[in-house]
Amino acid sequence: MKPIYMSIQQAETGNRIKALLEKNGYTVKDIQGAMGFENPQAIYKWLSGKTLPSLDNLLILSRVLHTTMEDILVIDGGISFCSANGYHAYHGGVYEMPIGLLASKSASIRRSLIYFGYLQT
Repeated sequence: MKPIYMSIQQAETGNRIKALLEKNGYTVKDIQGAMGFENPQAIYKWLSGKTLPSLDNLLILSRVLHTTMEDILVIDGGISFCSANGYHAYHGGVYEMPIGLLASKSASIRRSLIYFGYLQT
């Protein structure tokens, strides 16, 4: 199998999170409360593009903002991967073919994506 190559654009993702907060009428303090954070620094780092939310926090954020994790993240180009049936690609929310076996270095991320229905086994 070949490795996955993708690039999540942190600054653009931060801008998208800001826009989604405004669209849904939420403040940083609202998100802080929903996440159970003692202080808002992590959220400000997301908004400024310094860091990205963890997978767990991204899932919670997607639920709070009534959107998907893919719609929060700004990804540079398509996501390419190998499956059991050969090469496939993901472009702008549409898979060119049904997903098979994802070639990933992180089994826990793969399991999470399968669990939440983003990948099929």
